[in-house]
Amino acid sequence: MQPVPRAVCIGEGLVVLVARDAGPLEQSAVFDRSAGGAEVNVAGVLAGLGVSSAWASRVGDDGFGRYLVSAVAGRGIDTSAVQTDSARRTGIYIKERGGSTADAHDLGSGNSRMHYYREASAASAMDPSFLQTPPLAGLLARSELVHVTGITPALSSSATDCTLALAGRPRDETLVSFDLNYRPALWGDRLDQAPRILADIMRQVDIAFLGADEADAVWGIDDPDQLRRMFAGPRHLIVKNGGGRVTVFDGPDRTDIAALRVNVVEQIGAGDAFAGGFLAGLLAGLGVRERARLGHLCAAAVLTSHSDHVPVDWNDDVSLALGCDQSAWSTLRVGAGGLPAALAALRAAGRESVQVGPEAGQG
Repeated sequence: MQPVPRAVCIGEGLVVLVARDAGPLEQSAVFDRSAGGAEVNVAGVLAGLGVSSAWASRVGDDGFGRYLVSAVAGRGIDTSAVQTDSARRTGIYIKERGGSTADAHDLGSGNSRMHYYREASAASAMDPSFLQTPPLAGLLARSELVHVTGITPALSSSATDCTLALAGRPRDETLVSFDLNYRPALWGDRLDQAPRILADIMRQVDIAFLGADEADAVWGIDDPDQLRRMFAGPRHLIVKNGGGRVTVFDGPDRTDIAALRVNVVEQIGAGDAFAGGFLAGLLAGLGVRERARLGHLCAAAVLTSHSDHVPVDWNDDVSLALGCDQSAWSTLRVGAGGLPAALAALRAAGRESVQVGPEAGQG
């Protein structure tokens, strides 16, 4: 029997079609299929790090919906709270990869663009009653953490109401986590409402992630201390600054943690990976610095891949990286060999480190 999920991620899952060849989309004849979406990505990171997780959403009664549920379940994620909608379709997105062709429409090497086809999707019909449906209501009652992003309220008015209800629902020990994930295009003719809605959600949750650039776009504020004054509600406020540096507020205490040096292949999914790693560290009882480092390690794995889902195994090398001194951390560079090669190099260097892992964190 599967363990009761410790974390539940609620939001739209998408079938991802990635152009196999780099270059303009009109020249791409073959696409590779995978499962994506912000909450799906976070659930995958948590599951990969040993945190039993569930994904709750709605999909269409179509082949893409059946594939999506199967692919997510294949990652060890509980999908029992996914509903099937016979009237609406499953959302998809197509990833265009830039190349080095001479075509005027080429995005350029290392760049990518998402083309979303999710209007009137099954997930956009989520509403507050969705939270009361079995087995989701049971999962919410027993979970330690619920995670949602700002993509969900942008999908529709009913999905906005669903997210607000989730953020404001009475809870005992369950933590509610929210990643701003601001996507202006998804808000459509409700864009002027986004700052108020997103602020309402931010003030009610326990954990909040946001990029300084996102916050500037929504509220005209990018300074971490000003953002903390604006959003005093969440105990854990995580601000991702330019250059990868992260500012973490745990109550009134501020800690700044440097990111790893990474040879970036593609940025899509890195924010979800960071959130998943940080949340896994929080559930394991790690300190602020170690939680953020785990987030950085998970993000680095995605940044050095064309995939937006690269699971990270919480092994001895990861534990050593979490506990290494600042000098050793600053020497870590994730290059062509990916995260495993960088961690192996740290181990081989024999740098001073304290073993930090899920068992140690849980005391």
